[in-house]
Amino acid sequence: MVGEFSARGLGPISRGASVIIRSDRGHEWGTVLCPATEQSRTYLGTAEEHGRVMRLATPEDEAERDRLIASEKEAFAGGQEMVRERSLQMQLIDIERVFGGERLIFYYLAEDRVDFRELVKALAKRFQTRIEMRQIGIRDEAKLLADYGDCGQPVCCNTFLREMPPVSMKMAKLQKATLDPSKISGRCGRLKCCLRYEYDTYEEHRRELPPVGATVVTKQGTGRVIGQELLARKLMVSYEGQRQVMTDEKEILTVVSTKSGKPPQAPTGERDESPGAPRRDNRPSPDNRSEDRPRDDSNRRGGRGPRSGPPRSEGSGENRDKPNPDRPPAEDS
Repeated sequence: MVGEFSARGLGPISRGASVIIRSDRGHEWGTVLCPATEQSRTYLGTAEEHGRVMRLATPEDEAERDRLIASEKEAFAGGQEMVRERSLQMQLIDIERVFGGERLIFYYLAEDRVDFRELVKALAKRFQTRIEMRQIGIRDEAKLLADYGDCGQPVCCNTFLREMPPVSMKMAKLQKATLDPSKISGRCGRLKCCLRYEYDTYEEHRRELPPVGATVVTKQGTGRVIGQELLARKLMVSYEGQRQVMTDEKEILTVVSTKSGKPPQAPTGERDESPGAPRRDNRPSPDNRSEDRPRDDSNRRGGRGPRSGPPRSEGSGENRDKPNPDRPPAEDS
């Protein structure tokens, strides 16, 4: 934990001095990093004090700290044994005993939610102190346990990173880093956090330079962009005759097209609806349609063909009620 602590009445304290502080967790061992300034408050993102410095560490405090560190190994082994006895789906990662003995903190990994109420009661009974269970992620495990990275420096998450932003494979591709997982993964097994440090600069250069496939005009003629060197702000341009030249951004006179150079084509099926334009689907224009045009009976709903037999009489209702002399009368049943 990094925070601002008041040190009223203690006089000047040198940087790197070991002190005993009081925070919301109790009495803890601390190390002075620097005086509290506006710049440090901006870095922390808050101006609130996390506690106060009680005193400078004494030789007795150092002996007590060493004793607590040695007891943490025994407490960690005891916690693992209790987890195995209860068959809990969790993995203990680390343990922290607060300097003042106010609490014992267990850090663990778990894929799902774990009911550890019985475990906490058993731990509190065994160690006679307050027990705190804190679930962490994969990156937090590296933050607690990892020491040095592939670069030879202490891991970033354990030194200056306060937040661990997400990192994607897109960032590695844009920086033309190797895509071998063993080379771009950190101690946590995830993509290295440092892949994000220069991503914003790469992305800014990529937006400012002509994209791959653009047609540009330089002092050597007209060519097509086939590659980018973002940090150097240079382009690989292909000219006629398969001639490829690394060209500086300043040598580009004009960007003719940002695409492959082919003129844009209208989408398939798009019609020209301008007045007077011929219709492509051979349908009659709205002006040539007639609402009074007779329709064939075959086009009626149902798809039936024309009626067979003599046409039905279209006379008035009076004529339709008269008997037909050519038709024999119906027999009474």
